[in-house]
Amino acid sequence: MIVSVLNNKGGTGKTTTAVNLATATAIEGKTTLIVDLDPQGNATTGLGFEKATLSSTVYNVLSQSRKAGEVLLKTRIEKLSLLPSNLDLAGAEVELSSTPGREYVLRESIGPIKDQFEQVVIDCPPNIGLLTLNALVSSDLVLIPVQCEFYPMEGLPTLLKVMDLVRSRLKAAFDYRIILTMYDRRTALSRRVMQQVNENFGERVLKSVIPRSVRMAEAPSKGLPGILYRPRNPASEQYRVLAKELLQVQPLAAT
Repeated sequence: MIVSVLNNKGGTGKTTTAVNLATATAIEGKTTLIVDLDPQGNATTGLGFEKATLSSTVYNVLSQSRKAGEVLLKTRIEKLSLLPSNLDLAGAEVELSSTPGREYVLRESIGPIKDQFEQVVIDCPPNIGLLTLNALVSSDLVLIPVQCEFYPMEGLPTLLKVMDLVRSRLKAAFDYRIILTMYDRRTALSRRVMQQVNENFGERVLKSVIPRSVRMAEAPSKGLPGILYRPRNPASEQYRVLAKELLQVQPLAAT
């Protein structure tokens, strides 16, 4: 299954979710690939790699100067591989804009290696551009992190509309789920947001809920996923629950 982690609103825990989901899935014994499709390259650094020293990245794969299998990096986590990113990827949108079948380049590029992995996790950029469209077309499932803070659903209607257009116009077949992040059970605001999201999205809201965690925020500076940096942290425990939950997810009718 290919899972894209996406929210066009920043600060939702998107990359943290992508990195820890991929790590937890690998720890579950599933061969896993994380594709860093964000030019900021935070998933790459969060897994302990120096962006500036990379000779090849997912940019080279999309520009078709390298094959995906040649760019794969083994991480320190057994069964977890990475297609890394750095700022070179920022130019990919311009270059892809004149490429025939530009929305399908990622899907075609990772096609030859996809069957090596039981799950692929794509960390999308925090916007709806050509890179994100490539991720959507490639996906079986879109995972949308929604933070339990002010204006939690800001941007969601636009994102869902784009997803509908991609499904209809680009003949893509993917479902979506919502994961609540940065939850603080001590605050009435978090509880209200949880209630509001569940009322609006019902079965599409996952049972896993990621609590707010300072340790999770610290982990990338150590070059480690949070679930390895602080394995007993409540957020780490919930990311392990999330990995198991997604392995059992059943698609719902597209709405």
